[in-house]
Amino acid sequence: MKFSLKIFVAFVALSIFLISCRTSDDPVTPPSVNELEGLVKVKEFSNDTHTIELYTATGTTQLGYNDLKFRIKNKASNQYEKNVSVNWSPVMHMTSMSHSGPKSSITKVTPNGTLYTGYLVFQMPQNATEYWDLKFDYSINGTAYTATTVVDVPDSTKRRVNSFLGSDNTKYIVAYIEPRTPKVAVNDMTLGVWKMQDMMTFPVVDGYTVKIDPRMPGMGNHGSPNNVNATQTSPGKLYNGKLSLTMTGYWKINLQLANSAGTVLKGEEVTDQNPASSLFFEIEF
Repeated sequence: MKFSLKIFVAFVALSIFLISCRTSDDPVTPPSVNELEGLVKVKEFSNDTHTIELYTATGTTQLGYNDLKFRIKNKASNQYEKNVSVNWSPVMHMTSMSHSGPKSSITKVTPNGTLYTGYLVFQMPQNATEYWDLKFDYSINGTAYTATTVVDVPDSTKRRVNSFLGSDNTKYIVAYIEPRTPKVAVNDMTLGVWKMQDMMTFPVVDGYTVKIDPRMPGMGNHGSPNNVNATQTSPGKLYNGKLSLTMTGYWKINLQLANSAGTVLKGEEVTDQNPASSLFFEIEF
């Protein structure tokens, strides 16, 4: 009887071991990922081979900074392309000339996904005769393609982008990025600084400082404590600081752009005699 019990216990132990080994070796199906979660389609446009779908968090494009996502679908296979090399170019078509604006390089959101991401800055709005378009030049397996679409860039009621000539005779663009949903708190603030190298080239400016002084013009022009001027963490990156908002309402975020030597190139300090800088953003929440 004792011998039989030992055999039974050994058999059960062996069975548990084998089941455990088999379970650990079974392939695990990864959970499906919705690449478009939190995104709304802005539009889609096509060439003979592909359809390009353009997305943002709001389903619109705007004056100033735009965080854009897109994917490219093959019309013949109805599948989204996963290995695409892309360059894009925004162009403002004016009556007398054309120019571009700041743009990032394009990266994939996830290595095995179909969604690509980057940013564009539209520094002026469209009007009845002048407009922006966006050109994609891309290649797949060595074959080159191109596609172009008109982009809607209406004027804004609040200033979120500044385009100006600095005291060093260089043209700069400073754009508001974050917070997208401001709170009564010390908010993480992100903005971008670029310069015009030529009409089609707008590189990131490195090593500058953007001084921040938020004020409420409708409330005696009072300010707020604990703001931190915006600087870069490394070359080529956007600028980060802290924006203190002590109450809801309309805020004018007065700015001064200073170069690496500390020389202010644009913007004025807010004083009793000077209630606002000529360089600023506006928010209301």
